[in-house]
This record gives sequence, C-alpha cells and structure tokens, in this order.
Amino acid sequence: MALNKEQKEKIIAEYIEKFSKTQAMIMANYTGMTVAQLTALRGQLRESGNGFVVIKNTLARIALERMGRKLPEHALAGTLALGLCYKDIAAVAKTFNSVALDTKIFPLMGAILGNQVVDAERAKALVSLPTRETLIGQVVGAIQSPLSGLVGVLNGPLQGLINVLQARADQLKSAEQSA
Repeated sequence: MALNKEQKEKIIAEYIEKFSKTQAMIMANYTGMTVAQLTALRGQLRESGNGFVVIKNTLARIALERMGRKLPEHALAGTLALGLCYKDIAAVAKTFNSVALDTKIFPLMGAILGNQVVDAERAKALVSLPTRETLIGQVVGAIQSPLSGLVGVLNGPLQGLINVLQARADQLKSAEQSA
C-alpha cells in the first residue's frame, strides 16, 4: 500500500524526532531476519536504554538531510535497520555484532556518529569500546587512587602521633602502677 504525502511527512517527522535524540546510529542490513529475531533485538536495545528502528530508506534519507546529516548511498540499497544510540554507543555496537555473529545474516553497514558517516570496518571497531558503566568505573578508579594515596600520606603522621601518645600513656600507667 502506497503512502500518501501526509503519511510520509508524519514518518519523516518521527524519524527526525528519534534521530535528533541519538549520539550515533549503527546501520545494518536485516534481510533474512525473522520477526522474532528483530523483536528480540529491539528488546535487548530497549533494556540498555537505546533504540531500534527498521526504516524506509528514502524517508530516512530525507529526514537526515533535513537535519544536515547524510545517509550513505550504499545504505540505500536493500533493507536497513538502525540501532539508535541514546545512552551507550558501545552497547548498541556490541548487541548488533552479537546478533551478526549468531545469525550470520545481519551485516553491519556502517554508522553515523554525529554528522560523520563511518564505514562497516570502523563501525565494527566500536565493538571494542568499553561500555558506559565500565568507562565511568575507570574514571572513578583513576580519581580514587590518588585520593587514597593522599589520605594515606596525611594519615601517616597522625597515626604516628597517636602511637607516641599511646606509648606515653602506657608508660605513665605502668609507672603509676609500680609506685
């Protein structure tokens, strides 16, 4: 069933709304995927706070052009699905890669990072990125380590003073008991 102009404009507006919220979009060809596989993939991405959309190529191209972005020509051939990276680019890339390895029919086609289009090989490199939570943990660890050392340095003289005072108190106590 063909879409009329009003329906197409509505879809384009929906795409613009979704695309404007993303940090990046991972592209893949979903030819051969079953509805169950696509639904499972959508659920996995939703759990991680990201999104998934099977798009109409021409309407997506128009939406991206209106946003000042470009959909690569090779993406316009065939069926295209986008992983929408709302929270964590690495999580979407890892999920897409996992599905591609499991199904052997879900090839990554590239990614749109901001206004930059990257090819499939560079998109696959996103898989090796640590997740957002891991990066936060690494930053906290990097900040915590010097602070722990500072606490130890500042605590050392204070602990020495406490030890000297305790030794003197023990000395006075034993002198008092022997007298």
